[in-house]
Amino acid sequence: MREHAGVTREELKQSAAVTTAVLLAVGLVAAWSVLIPGVDAWENIVVAVIGSLKLTGPVAAAFAAWVAARKRRALSGRSVSTWTALKAPLAIVVVVVGSFTATVLVLAVKTVLTEQAGRLNLAGLGMGMAGLALYAVIGWVTGWLVPNAMTPLVAGLGCYGLFTWLAEGKTWADRLAPGTGEPYDLFQGLAGAAFLDQTLWLLGIALTLLLGWAAVVTRQALVLAFALLAVLAAGTGVARLLTEPKPASAQPLAYSCQEWPITVCLHPGMRGGLTELGDAFTKIASKLSGTPAAFTRVEQRPLGESLRASTGIVPIHLPDLSAGFADEAAYDYVESLAAPCGDTPAGGYREIVMAWLRGEPLPGGPLPEHQYAAAWFSGLTEHQRRDWLRMFYSDFRACQLSARHFGGGPAAASPAPTATNTYPVYPTSSGESWGPEMSPHSWR
Repeated sequence: MREHAGVTREELKQSAAVTTAVLLAVGLVAAWSVLIPGVDAWENIVVAVIGSLKLTGPVAAAFAAWVAARKRRALSGRSVSTWTALKAPLAIVVVVVGSFTATVLVLAVKTVLTEQAGRLNLAGLGMGMAGLALYAVIGWVTGWLVPNAMTPLVAGLGCYGLFTWLAEGKTWADRLAPGTGEPYDLFQGLAGAAFLDQTLWLLGIALTLLLGWAAVVTRQALVLAFALLAVLAAGTGVARLLTEPKPASAQPLAYSCQEWPITVCLHPGMRGGLTELGDAFTKIASKLSGTPAAFTRVEQRPLGESLRASTGIVPIHLPDLSAGFADEAAYDYVESLAAPCGDTPAGGYREIVMAWLRGEPLPGGPLPEHQYAAAWFSGLTEHQRRDWLRMFYSDFRACQLSARHFGGGPAAASPAPTATNTYPVYPTSSGESWGPEMSPHSWR
């Protein structure tokens, strides 16, 4: 069997096939974990495959280091031409970039079957390929410099640690790693210019390392000259990355909306959640009708934008469409209606109203007054509860609810004369006021 620089052709083919399969499997698992659940948008696919580099990159570096260590031992003491030196690392780059392309194609199968929002960002895919090439080159140079059995493992772990540290940096250094930044917001969009600058930097530094290594191995001045040109390209990319500011605001967006029974508007890539979100907020809207918090429209906002409610509009944050997303959004909104009351009796009364707004069983509370209030409130019809909230909404907001808002408390249930001191209003379906002598039990 013909040997090719210390590694037989058959071994090279088998290793490349195994590496491609491993990179594809790891890439799909990693990308799937990055995908925003329930989002049908091309940007989601691009962000996912770029995010997969966090795991596929170290695997590519380890494979490149393994091949480089074997070739270093085979070429020990021999002079080689430039092409002979570059052929193996370039072949490795082709293998790892091919696995990246395969990952993109597999994830794109779903997208071609369903309507996707946005457009495919080719600059982002190019940046991902450049980043994976840099991983492979770092692994190759490491394996050549230290031809040891442990070198592939060290190269893989070292690349993982280095690029994770860069990506999680709070300064300009995070722009040097192949990534989009986290958390990613669909409203922000993907900046093609930034991806091109990252690609220029990543390719420049990869070529600098590879050609610099080749110049040392082959002792060719021309190769060194090309390495210096690659340094200029990398420097240009870094300069552009550092001078171009990060996007500060979300881009204009045409919402996907459901108009009935209330208007619910989401990012087009999240239109699959319109029905479930509409169902959750329609129940809340019906309970808040007639209060200052009444609304007829729910609108998704960018994750980084503070939520400021306006007349008739409820702004929400919706990071994904994972299980329970609608209930979570509704819970957050209901909690924003009234600030927590702390460890005070008013807090227990607030929780009774909150539970009703959320559609949950009414809590009994730690005090007898709370237990009586929950029983009293559960004795009202749904229409009476809504009337009650319209009357006492300001007290609910200001943490001023007390026993007198809920039939006067346990003492008021007895025929004692002090029962006349209870809160002198009971809401009815006709909007009239009933005096304290009317027991809420008479409504049942």
